[in-house]
Amino acid sequence: MSPRRRTYADERDYFTVEPTPPRRWGLAIVSSVAGLLLPAAITASALMLVSHETDRRAQLRDAAALNYVHGFMTAYTTLDPFNANAYADRVLAQGTGDFAKMFREKMNEIVIQVARAEPTQGTVVEAGVQRWNDNGSADVLVATKTTAKTPDGKSTIESGNRWVVTAIQEGQQWKISQLIQVI
Repeated sequence: MSPRRRTYADERDYFTVEPTPPRRWGLAIVSSVAGLLLPAAITASALMLVSHETDRRAQLRDAAALNYVHGFMTAYTTLDPFNANAYADRVLAQGTGDFAKMFREKMNEIVIQVARAEPTQGTVVEAGVQRWNDNGSADVLVATKTTAKTPDGKSTIESGNRWVVTAIQEGQQWKISQLIQVI
């Protein structure tokens, strides 16, 4: 055989037809599915984050209203007959709207009643936001307990009341716009 026609075992034969290797679809399918699932997962995560933040803000708003109403009702139900004028001034300073108007009109009568009363200690037993109004105010249902000693100082008298308090935020400060005793 001539040196030109000599074939080696490791040489490729250019004139024979070689079968094409089978196509691999696995990688293409996996990447397509991953390409579809990734935006869906990101969208779901974003929606859950927005929902979580909305709930957190609502809880913070509820807590702020409850905290203010709790402090106000404790001060409102705690009477000090020796400082009746200061009591009336404190309550009036925390009022707005109908409550402030009504309290201002009856302030002299309230001061006389507080001055004649026995000292009491008021506590809030429980409070909860009933609803949020369209104007941004919150209706809070409050249960209070008032403890007073008898004039002879030998026994204590406890009484409980329920109130619906409407609190509204004016600027950075909460105020009471309505106070209704529930019977």
